[in-house]
Amino acid sequence: MQLKERRYSVLIASSQPKFNQALKELIDSRRNYDSELEMSVSSAKRRLLERSFDMLIINVPLPDDDGISLAIDRSAGMGSAVLLLIKSEYYSDVFDRVCPHGVYTLPKPSPRQMVSQAFDWLESTKERLRRLEKKSVSLEDKMQEIRLVNRAKWLLITEKGMTEEDAHRCIEKLAMNNCITKSAAAQAIIDEKDS
Repeated sequence: MQLKERRYSVLIASSQPKFNQALKELIDSRRNYDSELEMSVSSAKRRLLERSFDMLIINVPLPDDDGISLAIDRSAGMGSAVLLLIKSEYYSDVFDRVCPHGVYTLPKPSPRQMVSQAFDWLESTKERLRRLEKKSVSLEDKMQEIRLVNRAKWLLITEKGMTEEDAHRCIEKLAMNNCITKSAAAQAIIDEKDS
């Protein structure tokens, strides 16, 4: 199965040795994870500036911060799936605060099976984020193509006196005759004008 062949990078922000050991054992059992551990929010932020991670696991509290802002910030479109582990007595309040931002939460203590299932949710979320990133890139590419074609059409209209329909057909014909994309044809027209 393709999904299990994919590797996931995980940053763990936790200052509790017993929890860290149990989580490391769980991650090692999954075999498709590369994990790093930071013991504070500030060190986790520094590490996140250096590289991106597919998943972020925050075990609160941490010595320098509650980690909630970090969870919200990373989940807000940075490409990371985020899990926040919080003491049971604070769970409801924290869940209400982070849920609208797409942060997963688990109460502590949680059974090993539940934490393992949370990793499945994080994988699913990361795959959805990958698809959205691809769509975003293709949409940006399409917008760039439209801008290029419109610029080339404008040049053909102003320089050669063509109608918009004729300019559009000219670009399509140039692309078809040369087996290139409309973007490349439009860029060729623009380059010809600029030279």
